[in-house]
Amino acid sequence: MDLTLGDSVSISAPLPYLKTADSMPMLRPPDLVSSEEVGLVVAIKPMGVAEVRFRRGVYLIPIDRLARVELNDND
Repeated sequence: MDLTLGDSVSISAPLPYLKTADSMPMLRPPDLVSSEEVGLVVAIKPMGVAEVRFRRGVYLIPIDRLARVELNDND
């Protein structure tokens, strides 16, 4: 899947952990982001990883674990 900056995405497959996008990354529990939560792609990193901003933080997530979400004006 090709992502661009500003795309709305959600997590499509369970993750064993979340990795923060901080300058000193930390591993966080996967339940901080639900599969229904919509995030915003803020950067595309090498090796198929996207930096995604969710309600509870910014995380590095493999692109193959993301699904693009089409938002309506009512959302």
